[in-house]
Amino acid sequence: MAPNKTKKNKNKNKKGRYGVAELKTLGNDLLSSASNINNLPLLLKFVTPSSPPHHLLESLLSLHSFFLPLLPTLPSSSRAADAKGAQDQSQFIYNTWLRSKFDELVNSLVEVLSSPRQQQQEEEAVKEVVLDTLMEFVKVANGGRFHSAIYHRFLHSIVHSESSLEFLVDLLAAKYFKYIDVRYFTLVSLKNLATTLEGRDPSDDKSESADGVDASQLSSSTERVIHNIYYTISRVPPLANSDNTSDFEMWSTSENENKQPSRDVNADDKQLKPEKHDNNVLSAAKIAKKMKLKFTQAWLSFLRLPLPLDVYKEVLVNLHQAVIPHLSNPIMLCDFLTKSYDIGGVVSVMALSSLFILMTQYGLEYPNFYEKLYVLLAPSIFMAKHRARFFQLLDSCLKSPLLPAYLAASFAKKMSRLLLSVPPSGALVITALIHNILRRHPSINCLVHREDEVEGKDDKATDEATAANSDNAKVSASQKSGIDHFNYGEPNPKKSNAMRSSLWEIDTILQHYCPPVSRFGLSLENDLTVRAKTSEVNVGDFSSGSYATIIGAEMSRRVKQVPLAFHKSTPSTLFSDADFAGWTFHYKETSEIMHGSEDDQNSGKRQRVE
Repeated sequence: MAPNKTKKNKNKNKKGRYGVAELKTLGNDLLSSASNINNLPLLLKFVTPSSPPHHLLESLLSLHSFFLPLLPTLPSSSRAADAKGAQDQSQFIYNTWLRSKFDELVNSLVEVLSSPRQQQQEEEAVKEVVLDTLMEFVKVANGGRFHSAIYHRFLHSIVHSESSLEFLVDLLAAKYFKYIDVRYFTLVSLKNLATTLEGRDPSDDKSESADGVDASQLSSSTERVIHNIYYTISRVPPLANSDNTSDFEMWSTSENENKQPSRDVNADDKQLKPEKHDNNVLSAAKIAKKMKLKFTQAWLSFLRLPLPLDVYKEVLVNLHQAVIPHLSNPIMLCDFLTKSYDIGGVVSVMALSSLFILMTQYGLEYPNFYEKLYVLLAPSIFMAKHRARFFQLLDSCLKSPLLPAYLAASFAKKMSRLLLSVPPSGALVITALIHNILRRHPSINCLVHREDEVEGKDDKATDEATAANSDNAKVSASQKSGIDHFNYGEPNPKKSNAMRSSLWEIDTILQHYCPPVSRFGLSLENDLTVRAKTSEVNVGDFSSGSYATIIGAEMSRRVKQVPLAFHKSTPSTLFSDADFAGWTFHYKETSEIMHGSEDDQNSGKRQRVE
């Protein structure tokens, strides 16, 4: 045993003595003659995450130059046992051995990309070179066609890696996502990864936790994978509309069309080819259809995952712009969006944009849409991060002339009630929304001014019944004039009794402490039923307001007269006689106030003696 240990230590010391110059010599010898093939395993030992950067890059440069011209002649891993003829047996064995070393190199490259290094600058430089080498192998290792197996192995490794994948994904987006086939197989791989993660058996987690792994760690690892999948899929650009296939640039193009494709490619991952004038043609329309289908499948598979709250919110914010216009059938998102809209709170506000697009542009029917929208009107919405988009969509949702009068009245009344509790920026938005509602729906202008006599005529039967059942009819009639029939806590706008109420809260903003609010409230005093003399207010001008914007607008506003900090004539009294009619003020010396008169002091002493 002792001689074997000594021999291993000698080999280890011998490996440690290799420098960059020696590795360069080994690589040149390997490239110059096939008799130096034994240098290949030695160079492979330096392609590891623990190797120094200069050693790794020097070895990789030699191995890349060695394998690149040999890849078209090497057998695939799945056909390694299909040897034909004894005369080529030795050459086949040699090629099979080279193929195994190439697979070992690919595994080492994937391991380097998914493993963190100590210094960030070295890590980024090394990973960029390694990624370029791996993508070259993806390009040529399958007879000129895209090697989806290597690419899927790479994506699977970085998505499940504990280190950050942002640099690699950004590098892919900058260099390779402009190629159609790279985007295509990225979507295919992400769809498979999301489907595998969705279908994971919970018993697997139980068995792992029984072996000593904490359940919280398992959930955190799943969340990390979901974050990585989202970061990757959100960086894949959708396909732009084009009628010319020359606009679709491919990363890998087959030089030999008669060559059989590799069997390790999934049946679902059919190769994309540029348009040719012969048979086997894929037109621009077919390529766009395939890309839309894969884009849709990848996103639908991802949205079925248990998304963390931060990812959930970010998806809802970007869904209506980055995803819905590029899906093959956007209606397939209706289940996801309706569930999100039913959650309530901020999540419902974020889901409103996408749901509104499906309803207005794709014919989605959602009967309880306005009831859910009515519930979202709360004081907290005026402090939400995405309130600007919500108010603009709220204005668009209330624009239809086919909206029932009770529904328009309920929204107008509830927003006017919110005037009493929202900040000044919210009061400006509410005033603009109510202005537009009153102008679009003349049937609810009775809410602007409702007299007690008119109301008494309309509700005569109700008043008589109330007076008959009351012990004191006069007291009941006297209290009737101050009753507001609107039920603020009712979630159903149909039962809120808004049509029996009035917008009396609007009159309060005319005496608002914030001058812009009181000035803007005067616009509601106009007759909004005359459309020729009035125009709708752009809610977007007020939707993102805050205290800072109001103060900035006031500071930049030019006024003709301002309050003065001095009097034009010197005042003789602190208050005028008109301020306190019937009051008189007597002046006493300061000494008398501090010490009092002697009579008061003597009387006080006598009281204490008694």
